[in-house]
Amino acid sequence: MTNNTKGSCLCEEVAYEITGNLSIFQYCHCSRCRKFTGSAYASNLLVSPNQFKWLQGESSIGTYSPKETKHFTTAFCKVCGSSLPWHAKSGKSVVIPAGTLNGHPGIEPFQNIFCASKALWYKASSELPEHNELPVK
Repeated sequence: MTNNTKGSCLCEEVAYEITGNLSIFQYCHCSRCRKFTGSAYASNLLVSPNQFKWLQGESSIGTYSPKETKHFTTAFCKVCGSSLPWHAKSGKSVVIPAGTLNGHPGIEPFQNIFCASKALWYKASSELPEHNELPVK
């Protein structure tokens, strides 16, 4: 689906825009994504580099790129610590942490990857009770 969606970090120091036809939106359960997000999985969109541009705050972006990884790198805001989009080591894609989007990207997640690496404590959200606000006990 063709789109034009903006995103930012928590403090809004860094902002970006993705455009064009989006086709990959997935949940990654690998141990690196879990460590970086501090969650059970990362919700990521993948776009080509020509579909991505920084709008502001590039000097406030920090990165971490483990030497032993083939594709994985991370980016974060040096001010607030939020995850930010990062260029894969291959240079063929930009990984967009979906939680940093300011609106609906016009596509929804369609697959889970690296499921063999799921957290041992993982339980699908569909199996849990839902509350509109913090529940009172």
